[in-house]
Amino acid sequence: MNLDIISIGDELLIGQTLNTNAFWIAAELDKIGFTVRQHTSISDNKEHIVKTLTEVLSNSDVVLITGGLGPTSDDLTMPVLNEYFGGKLVVDVTVYADIEKMILGRGFEMNENNKRQALVPDNCKVIRNPNGTAPGLWFERENKVVAAMPGVPFEMKAMITDTVIPWLKQKYVLPEIVHQMVLTQGLPESKLAEVIADWENQLPTTIKLAYLPSPGRVKLRLSSKGKDRVEVQHKVDEQVVKLMQIIPNNIYSTDNSNLEEVIGKLLKQKNATLATAESCTGGYLAHLITSISGSSDYFKGSVISYANEIKINELGVNPTDIENYGAVSQQVVEQMAAGVLKKFNVDYAVATSGVAGPTGGTPEKPVGTVWIAVATKNNVVSKLFTFGKLRNVNIERSAVAALGMLREVIG
Repeated sequence: MNLDIISIGDELLIGQTLNTNAFWIAAELDKIGFTVRQHTSISDNKEHIVKTLTEVLSNSDVVLITGGLGPTSDDLTMPVLNEYFGGKLVVDVTVYADIEKMILGRGFEMNENNKRQALVPDNCKVIRNPNGTAPGLWFERENKVVAAMPGVPFEMKAMITDTVIPWLKQKYVLPEIVHQMVLTQGLPESKLAEVIADWENQLPTTIKLAYLPSPGRVKLRLSSKGKDRVEVQHKVDEQVVKLMQIIPNNIYSTDNSNLEEVIGKLLKQKNATLATAESCTGGYLAHLITSISGSSDYFKGSVISYANEIKINELGVNPTDIENYGAVSQQVVEQMAAGVLKKFNVDYAVATSGVAGPTGGTPEKPVGTVWIAVATKNNVVSKLFTFGKLRNVNIERSAVAALGMLREVIG
C-alpha cells in the first residue's frame, strides 16, 4: 500500500523552514504498514499543486498533504482541492463552531478571515482541528484517499494521530512491517559491504537491506513485511543471528541502543568506573558518555588536556616524550590514559590526542591523525587512526572510535 507526502509552502523551498512534517508523517505511517513512496515539497502555486497531485495519485493509494490551509491569500490548498475534486465550498457549522469557540476563547472577535475558514468542500469529510482554526480535508476517489492538514506541526500531528490514522486503518487492510536495526562500528561502509557480501546475497527476497552510514558507524536496516508480525520478525531475526556470526566484534546493538548507552550498561554490569583524558576531542567524548541518564553511577570525570602543560602537570606525561615524539603520539596518549586512570582512581580510562584540523597537520602527521588509548589497572592498549580533513567529523569519529575501543576492552 503506497503513500505519498506532499508538503506545500514556498518557505520549504527557500530553506527558511525545515520540513520536519514529512519526516514525522513518514515514520508514523510506516509503523502502521504503509510504504512511503515519495516526499515532495512544492510551492504555493495552483498549477504545481494540480500537476503534483495528479502524478502521485497515479502511483500511490494515499496522499497526505500539509500546508496552504490558512486564511490568507497565499494559502491555495483548499480552493485548489475543491476544484480538483469538483466540489462546492459550503459553511460547515461544526467547523464554524470550533473556530468561534477558539477565537472568542482567546479574547478576539471573529473576522472575515476566520469565517472563511469554515468554508469546506461539500464532497469531503472534515478532519477537525482541536488546536487551530484550519480544518483538515479528506477526499476519496476510486478507493484512493487524499487528506490535507495544516502545516503547523502540532496541529498536523494531532489530526494525523487522532483522525487520519484511525480512518486509514478502517479503510484498508494493512501489512505488518518490521524494521530491524543492526548497529555496527569499526568497519567503514565499503569494507563492511565486502565482509558481509555473501550473507547479503543470500538474504531472502522478502528482506531488504539498507546501509545507513554516519561518522565512525554504520547502521544496517533489515526490512520485511507480511500478514503475521511474529512470523516476519522471526525470519528477520534468523538473518541477524547469521550476521552476528560474521561480524561479532563490530555489532554493538540490535535494539537501537547507541554506543554510549552500551558502554554504560557494560560498566554497570561490572560495577566499574570510567574517566577520560581528551585533547583533540575537547570534551566531546565526555559529553557523549554523560548524555546517558544515570552516567554518574560510573563516570567520574575528565581532564581536557588541550595544552601540553596540562598533559604534563595534570596527567603526569613526560615532557621529554612530548618533545621527542610530539603530543600526537603513542607514547603521550598512553601516558594520558594511565595518568587519568590514576588521578581519578577508576577501572577504565580513555585518552585521545590528534590533529583535528583544518590546520596543524604536517607531512608526518597530517590532519586526521589520531591516537587513542584505553587503560586499565593492568594494561594500556593504543591504536593509530587516520581520518579525514573535516574538523567536526574528525572529532566525532575520534570519540566513536574511542568508545569502540573501550567496548572491546571491557568485553
